[in-house]
Amino acid sequence: MSETFSSKVNIREKLALFDEPWNPKIVGELNGQHVKLVKLLGEFVWHHHGEEDELFLVVKGQLRIDFRDRSEWIEKGEFIVVPRGVEHRPVAEEEAHVMLFEPAGTLNTGNVTGGLTAAELDRI
Repeated sequence: MSETFSSKVNIREKLALFDEPWNPKIVGELNGQHVKLVKLLGEFVWHHHGEEDELFLVVKGQLRIDFRDRSEWIEKGEFIVVPRGVEHRPVAEEEAHVMLFEPAGTLNTGNVTGGLTAAELDRI
């Protein structure tokens, strides 16, 4: 683990360091997992992760996760785990702030690459 992550993290302060939506930032690491913060606005791309589960924890606003057969609303203080292999699309009708827990190296767009793919993530 990097010395950068050896002290407490203030989520609000970290979120104040960036504005662009759909561009996750790494704020911590544990047991091969990255803890990321991201701001969401609008619709993301349909995708899945072949090998990784994802946990979305809403810290501000609300988030809808669309699945092919249903949609789930996740409110502030709630989280959802999207199992590996399950196609999904995050949607935020108004800006939402989300903490993600996922294995290090997980590509935000999973099996799809395009304009919203964030291959190299900043650590803040």
